[in-house]
Amino acid sequence: MSMIGSTAQIRLCCLLVPMWLIASTVSVPAAGSEAEFKAAFAAAEAAEKEAEGLRNRWTATEAALTEANKAADRGDFDQAISQAKEAEALAKASIFQDTNEKDAWKNLEIR
Repeated sequence: MSMIGSTAQIRLCCLLVPMWLIASTVSVPAAGSEAEFKAAFAAAEAAEKEAEGLRNRWTATEAALTEANKAADRGDFDQAISQAKEAEALAKASIFQDTNEKDAWKNLEIR
């Protein structure tokens, strides 16, 4: 396999995995209780803290967390859980991006 092929595969993976993570969590129907929201929000915050530790926070994650809080304040726990799960998926995608790209430069072909 050439270096160009592996670089293209890495880039494709960097694009598809975060999209898959988001699609897989957003499409799951939420149960709608306040306790479930709190659990989903805590998981999202934990993932966001890990991304922050890697210095790779995404603004989209912050926006999803904000929307989750707004929905919970309105009492719309279905939407709040959905937003919290989306925020968690985004945070995990940013973690994946950081860890995947950390050594990707070694695979580049020098011309």
